Amino acid sequence: MTQSQTEGSGSASRSGGGNYLAVRPDWLARGFEEALEPGLPIIDAHHHLWDRQNWRYLFDEYLADIAGSGHNVTASVFMQCQAMYRSDGPTAMRVVGETEFINGVAAMIASGNYGPRRLCAGIVGHADLRLGDKVTPVLEAHVAAAPRRFRGIRHITVWDADRGLMNPLSAGPPGLLGDSAFRVGFARLAPLGLVFDAWLFHPQIGELTDLARAFPQTTIVLDHLGGIVGIGAYKDRRDEVFAEWSRAIRDLARCENVCVKLGGLGMRINGFGFEMRDDPPTSEVLASAWRPYVEICIEAFGAQRCMFESNFPVDKGSYGYGSAWNAFKRLTRHASESDRQSLFSGTVARVYGLAPPD
Repeated sequence: MTQSQTEGSGSASRSGGGNYLAVRPDWLARGFEEALEPGLPIIDAHHHLWDRQNWRYLFDEYLADIAGSGHNVTASVFMQCQAMYRSDGPTAMRVVGETEFINGVAAMIASGNYGPRRLCAGIVGHADLRLGDKVTPVLEAHVAAAPRRFRGIRHITVWDADRGLMNPLSAGPPGLLGDSAFRVGFARLAPLGLVFDAWLFHPQIGELTDLARAFPQTTIVLDHLGGIVGIGAYKDRRDEVFAEWSRAIRDLARCENVCVKLGGLGMRINGFGFEMRDDPPTSEVLASAWRPYVEICIEAFGAQRCMFESNFPVDKGSYGYGSAWNAFKRLTRHASESDRQSLFSGTVARVYGLAPPD
């Protein structure tokens, strides 16, 4: 999810508006935890980089979060967030600027001057799939801009009748996944070997299931456990929402071309209220809150179709980077070694065509 929350250069921070949670460095510092199992190799399946008004989160800030956490993050997948689009040229092609920007960042990191990690080893960009067949040159331009790293497209399709839930930067019209022009554009992904990342709200999961059944040859990755909403029209309905979400997730999991990212539960829309605590939530608190959702996904999809994600810096308003990965490790403490390898690095490496950790 794109977000314009802001982090000041010092300890103060400012909120980017009602849709977003402010990042508070002093508050986060009170929740520092030593990394559990610090040697476990991790590929972060989903993060952003951007330089927005009052909020810079580029690779040095991301590196600092990783290094400060003590976790063994060996590589990562960058997810589109409307960063560094071209300022001129054909409108449809301006999105390629983001891929050019991130490929440059990845090349800097690959120099080895910043350590052994291979951050942004996979890049997912944006193209307006409603262009239908005309989206092909845009997709090809992304691939040309980052031939070793470009892996897929995310066209955000979040929509709800409660308009207060949506980020105005990325809200889509209702029914977009079933739109005929969108599907013509979607059909252009598989021939180029591109993955589709899906960001939507949990009532829309059935629409994604229909899409997945219509395009069984296209790999689809469901972001953020399917966008569980716990505020607005869904406030105080957690049990009901969980039941609806669970049914939809199990139905979607029958589509073998779909994988799911486990994470992204630190957003305002989830309604967990972690940001309201006097101190940041511990990894034990996070694991307890997330367990029902994570366990349903692993049960339904299997570890070989699940991958952990940080969703940083978006989730940074709710907890620290290290605490999130500690929570994931707690949640999988009793899993087999092979399942844990899939969840922390294997699935994401396979789906996005990355080199597995050494």
